[in-house]
Amino acid sequence: MKLNRRLFLKVAGAAGAVAAVPAATAKASTGEAEAAVSSARRGVLVDTTKCVGCRACEAACTEVNNQPEPAKLDDSAVFKTVRTTDTRHYTIVNAATMGASSSGSAVPARFIKRQCMHCVEPACASACLVRALNKTPTGPVVYHKDRCLGCRYCMVACPFNVPKYEYDSPTPFVQKCTFCADRQSRGEAPACTSVCPSGALTFGLRDELIETARERLYAKGSTYIRHIFGEREVGGTSWMYITDIPFEKLGLPGDLGTYAYSSLTQASLAAVPFVLTLWPPLLMGMYTFSKRREQVAAAEGAGKETSHE
Repeated sequence: MKLNRRLFLKVAGAAGAVAAVPAATAKASTGEAEAAVSSARRGVLVDTTKCVGCRACEAACTEVNNQPEPAKLDDSAVFKTVRTTDTRHYTIVNAATMGASSSGSAVPARFIKRQCMHCVEPACASACLVRALNKTPTGPVVYHKDRCLGCRYCMVACPFNVPKYEYDSPTPFVQKCTFCADRQSRGEAPACTSVCPSGALTFGLRDELIETARERLYAKGSTYIRHIFGEREVGGTSWMYITDIPFEKLGLPGDLGTYAYSSLTQASLAAVPFVLTLWPPLLMGMYTFSKRREQVAAAEGAGKETSHE
């Protein structure tokens, strides 16, 4: 079959239509699916006014993930430095910078537990070309190491600097908090929340936790800052915080905005399936069309030379 210009344009148009149909269908069903997922999405409300800095959550996390034990739980020196999560410790507790409450009165020490925030629309997952990270309907952002290419785009995309790479391993992978996805699938609460003795960590449905937080924030005599960190930051997170001191004193970033960072990559990454599956045949068609023109031109040139002779 000869590939002329008209046929080539028809093929290109058909390919574009095929790529557009799934996207349009997905867009049409997004609203209904999102409503169903939202009602089942789980989260954790962290009340820093109740945290006593016992770090039992750290011990529980390392135990269920078969990781090295954290520093001694009764070692107060651990709070002298600000720690971050790493490849062997998925959660840590830091002491907040001392200050005053929203009413201006002095407050006792405040502590904050840090881990993966499990964003509602995770930037790490949207930046992953092979879907090694994906958001589950109930909340956890899980990692599939068998798919990972090691590109570490997730580390660059995360606004909370959570994913960590095993640079010292001969077979490195990305490591981060799993939100105890396996435990949740069995109907169990995350290990860290199940051992908190002071009630600082409340696990449940995200929508209900937001209502609980608002009740505490607006209760008579409340000294809480009237803001739920994570309700809307970067499109919302599964882990949310309330406190009575400025959030920056807890080490939480204050310039994240409310739009989902995943929106910055969705448009470009949506073209990846098209590029990988449809673009190569189109390029081959262009190459064949070009070669055919060259052959026709060469044949015409040879014919002219023969006629002159």
